[in-house]
Amino acid sequence: MKKSTRNYYVLTGGPGTGKTSLLTQLAEKGFPCIPEVAREIIKEQVLNRGSALPWADKEAYANRMWSESLCSYKLTLQRFENEVVFFDRGLLDSICYMEMEDIQINQEIQEDLSSALYKKVFILPPWEEIYVTDSERKQSWAEALKTFEFMKNVYEKYGYETIEVPKLSIAERVQFIERNL
Repeated sequence: MKKSTRNYYVLTGGPGTGKTSLLTQLAEKGFPCIPEVAREIIKEQVLNRGSALPWADKEAYANRMWSESLCSYKLTLQRFENEVVFFDRGLLDSICYMEMEDIQINQEIQEDLSSALYKKVFILPPWEEIYVTDSERKQSWAEALKTFEFMKNVYEKYGYETIEVPKLSIAERVQFIERNL
């Protein structure tokens, strides 16, 4: 099993599982939290009438998501080398998207993934009662379920153990994560 020497943790899962609310609480407790890049890419592309969108040019979107996630990771290495850091989605979330969409994963990306990037991966399961769509999250419930399964499989395929976060209140989820650091 891959395990980084850094205290870097990923919160991942399908869309609409409560990651943002959970990360907000972790940030309020003083933990550095690195936002996901996907929503920002979508906002920027829509604003500038770009095509690197999951419903337009999936390959351009995937490549943007990868490169911006990698940049974010490298900046985190510079800013928070020795701190406990939570990532709202990790680099492998980009890989998951590429695999789901049958987009080629080049050798350079494979090399970037060869070292351990994260200490642990917390995965939030699908939760239909809180799932909603919006202008950036257009996936159906069925797609959300599929994404969760792909996400779990991709992280495990690359040597990470996934720890499923139970469907509890936000405070109880935070406690669960803190107990499992």
